[in-house]
Amino acid sequence: MLKVFDLQGIRRRSVVSVRKVLTIFRRFVGERLKLREGSGSIGNDDVLDALLNISLEDGKIEMDKDEIEHLLLNIFVAGTDTSTYTLEWAMAELMHNPEIMSKVQNELEQVVGKGISVEETDIAKLPYMQAVIKETFRVHPPVPLLLPRKAETDVEIGDYIIPKDAQVLVNAWVIGRDPSKWENPNVFVPERFFNSEIDFKGQHFELIPFGSGRRICPGLPLAIRMLPLMLGSLVNCFDWRLEDGLNVDDLNKEDEYGITLEKSQPVRIVPIKLSKQ
Repeated sequence: MLKVFDLQGIRRRSVVSVRKVLTIFRRFVGERLKLREGSGSIGNDDVLDALLNISLEDGKIEMDKDEIEHLLLNIFVAGTDTSTYTLEWAMAELMHNPEIMSKVQNELEQVVGKGISVEETDIAKLPYMQAVIKETFRVHPPVPLLLPRKAETDVEIGDYIIPKDAQVLVNAWVIGRDPSKWENPNVFVPERFFNSEIDFKGQHFELIPFGSGRRICPGLPLAIRMLPLMLGSLVNCFDWRLEDGLNVDDLNKEDEYGITLEKSQPVRIVPIKLSKQ
């Protein structure tokens, strides 16, 4: 009965936050429309331009500005939510494996300098940290069951027939732990990606946390840029220790299975600010 009263103000704050984000997207849409009108070009040929092209196709309004703004909100929320969980899992694995944490810290200190935030131009020079992110995607895919697909015709895959109109769910969590594809699949080993061409951009089906093909997750470019920046800056600008009374064996690595793969318990660690060197 008390749910309708919103005693903690969560729904009210949520509405305020959504309005703020929609205001930002509304400004983006308006600026892009002005740019297109002034230059006569279609703009940057990105997601926003594709949506605007649909809305103006053949002079008909197939999708209005309000729908575009809310669709952008959905993409933004989905991308930030999954990136947050991936970042938390990466930090949990680094705390659980101090030797891996030391390797990441040493690489960052040599390339960026201790206590300095990571820039986008640094990412290509940080192969070990990139391997840590790949290994995190393998062991803890942000969406364990990829979005459903529907078979348009009967499809034969190996010894199986997928009938027309069947709904198909790809289990990225199981694929990442398949012992026929991965040695010691339940062990966190970033080095497995050294001298390997395997990537998570949809071309190697043993690692597809974002899916593959035409309907690959549109948040992939955002994740590729943001995760190294966030993880690298957290590790390089702070030293980390467990809460008082905890040791490595106390770290909970159980997941809470749902649409997204979040930790069943949050990582309980304490940051210590490092000075720049």
